[in-house]
Amino acid sequence: MRPVSAPAFGPLDFQLVLLRRMADHQPGLVEDALRELDVDRAAMREANRRWQAMVHSSRRRAAGARYRSVLGPPGTTGERRVGDLTFEALTWRVPLWPDLRFEVLAAPGGVVWNEWLVRAPGAAGPRLRTVEDLVPWSCTVDEVARAFPPARPMEGTAPTRWRLAFSAPDAAGERGEYVAEFTWGLLQRLVA
Repeated sequence: MRPVSAPAFGPLDFQLVLLRRMADHQPGLVEDALRELDVDRAAMREANRRWQAMVHSSRRRAAGARYRSVLGPPGTTGERRVGDLTFEALTWRVPLWPDLRFEVLAAPGGVVWNEWLVRAPGAAGPRLRTVEDLVPWSCTVDEVARAFPPARPMEGTAPTRWRLAFSAPDAAGERGEYVAEFTWGLLQRLVA
């Protein structure tokens, strides 16, 4: 008897991986997304288990090749400069967030330097003027950093998490100090 192989890991499974990490901070939004995708929490856990197995396998592919095998050919490719370094920038559509793209920045040789959600070219981002405008899942790391300079990057609490410290006014005009937490580049919550 031949072993039954699992179906190919694809874009739906990848979205479930993104949601799994976001469930720690936004379980209600994740539940809504699971309903929209017509899957349950068990499917999300299984997708995450399979992803972790791929990432940690002794036969694992380089991260750039792994994303191509899971998400297909990138929707866009280009170059991005960060300081003195030039990266290959690859993006893919993420149906759950149509105004965002999953971006991978790969250094020469294919080593992935960064992987997160960014605003799609031409898509209007939110108007971020006060801290009340910072609604979970509404904006990306880059958008918050540009809206409230000088934002200071901080170490995240886990892989795929980022934090920014910044000063911003509230609706009454009072300035305060805040820390925003992001998962896969998407705002999850304010912690201060």
